[in-house]
Amino acid sequence: MENGKLTPEYLEETSTLAINPDDFAAIGMALGQTARLKSPDGEVIVTCRPTEGPHGLFFLPLGPTASQLISGETHGSGVPDFKGLVVTLEPEDKLPNRADLGGEIRK
Repeated sequence: MENGKLTPEYLEETSTLAINPDDFAAIGMALGQTARLKSPDGEVIVTCRPTEGPHGLFFLPLGPTASQLISGETHGSGVPDFKGLVVTLEPEDKLPNRADLGGEIRK
């Protein structure tokens, strides 16, 4: 992003989960609806966007939102496991609120 990592645009982009259109429909999501994404190490609120891709796989850009789902364990490599993370996704009943997306970025 050319506007910087402290902008609302950056937070919105890094809090948007790309999901297969069939999976999107199967869990009953509406366009623009938020969902709770949970891993064993944390949970975040994301906005889901149907995007062509494999069934059963989601994509969340690396950023402050994704970092809340990842363990600090590096298995001696110095790099945490960013891929292959097992998560659950549950639609939220409320309308999206920008402040809820992925947490808060402070200047």
